[in-house]
Amino acid sequence: MMPLHQMFITSAKKYSSEIAIVDRNLRKKLTYGKALIGALLLSRRFRQYKDGYLGIMIPNSSGSILTIVGTLFAGKVPVMINYSTGAAENAEFAQQKCNFHTIITSRALLEKLGCRLVPGMVFIEDIVGSVSLFEKIIAAIKAKSPKFILRCLVHKGDMEETAVILFTSGSEKAPKAVELSHKNLSSNIDTGLNAFPFEHDDRMLAILPYFHVFGHMANLWLPIQLGMRVIVYANPLDFKTIVRIIHEEKASLVFGTPFFLMGYLKQASVDDFKSIKAIVASADKLPATLREAYQEKHGIEILEAYGATETSPVISANLPGANKPGSIGRVLKNIQVRITDINTGKDLPTGEEGNILVKGDLVMKGYLDDLEETALKVKNGWYETGDMGAFDEDGFLWHKGRLKRFAKIGGEMVSLVRIESVLVKHIPEDQECCVVEVPDARKGAMIVVAMTTELDTKELKQKLSKELHSISMPKKYYVFDELPKMGSGKIDFRTTTEMVKSEMIKEVAEEEMKKQAKKKVGSEKPTDKNK
Repeated sequence: MMPLHQMFITSAKKYSSEIAIVDRNLRKKLTYGKALIGALLLSRRFRQYKDGYLGIMIPNSSGSILTIVGTLFAGKVPVMINYSTGAAENAEFAQQKCNFHTIITSRALLEKLGCRLVPGMVFIEDIVGSVSLFEKIIAAIKAKSPKFILRCLVHKGDMEETAVILFTSGSEKAPKAVELSHKNLSSNIDTGLNAFPFEHDDRMLAILPYFHVFGHMANLWLPIQLGMRVIVYANPLDFKTIVRIIHEEKASLVFGTPFFLMGYLKQASVDDFKSIKAIVASADKLPATLREAYQEKHGIEILEAYGATETSPVISANLPGANKPGSIGRVLKNIQVRITDINTGKDLPTGEEGNILVKGDLVMKGYLDDLEETALKVKNGWYETGDMGAFDEDGFLWHKGRLKRFAKIGGEMVSLVRIESVLVKHIPEDQECCVVEVPDARKGAMIVVAMTTELDTKELKQKLSKELHSISMPKKYYVFDELPKMGSGKIDFRTTTEMVKSEMIKEVAEEEMKKQAKKKVGSEKPTDKNK
């Protein structure tokens, strides 16, 4: 193994004349040789910034790839900023958390988002536009240098150095800054390449944002290691365009979240996905209906995988010839997983459900400048995922939901994910639901449903009661026009919970107003003395 940017040099020299990046935003292609020159040009500019960290807020494009590589060439750490929700606020949060100033971004992105300019922002368009002929000649000469000389002309680095800062989704609480080393990501890439039959001639559709760990590993560094063609497009929600890109560019590998894959399925005709060799789904639970639809319409078997930002990310995966629908696959090579009791911490036998713990080179360095939180989550090398799961008799791992998505009601642990899995059977396929826990004075917690469709709740309760224990039955139902999403398409549980709480506060206020109105009417009734 070698640092990621050094690995990029190896691929760039080996496949110099082959296409590295197909940028469907700009309708242009870059060979590995040209990409190397571009990264060297940017690294020369990036060295002038004093910060050890460099913020990057650019959608998937040739520019974002070269900026990430150029940052590492310059001996700096890329801090990937989520622009999908609250771009300006996320940029400022990253600056404060990581103590840096400069953010490389795109003028086109800020205009599209309507995002205000944050002090420290520098536009990639201006950097590229100001490159002189002299700089281009120097970069081209460097790129032609023998590999051993070129390695010395950029930051050498080592495997223990931080390769990237990524932020957790913040779907349950404030985002944390995760430090992933070159060793973390490289070990996960090697594990993935040993498990899946990926090849140099494959064409990777790269639509997962690089601020998300799944995209950063699987849509950037993994295909580069094999010298694949990387097909980039900025907006994973542009379903119709992405289906056209898959068809026109003959993409063979697609990594996506279930939300994205559902959108592509609805837009695709039978011929559009003929080039696809494998689809790998992660970041959220894969619905059985989605898996069946891809199999029936396109003859494609979706492979569901499991991971976390803190684990670089892939822990387990279903594989061709070893795919058990509903499971999250077998644990991959050189990774250890334990299932432990949530109360005692003791290992549990096959079939019993508990906390998922992970150990191996894939486990993060830690949370930046947060020793306390790191110590809570990583003990003796074991990372506590906060996910609940169980192994079956065939060694397949089954995800049972987030530990934080369990509610303790009347002393019993109730799975909110389990309730959702029953609930989705009784709502229209194109609608969404989210089960949340809110405080309750009597029982400690109350189960409430947020959904995007109006239903007869009396009839719904009757249907749910046939599959759910009385203690698991939701007590209230609220309808919203839409449920808030994270950049990956996952429902934002934290914001949804706050929305539900706001509705409940409104209800209480309205009830109080009605009571006060009744009291007022009662006090105004004439007495016998007034008659």
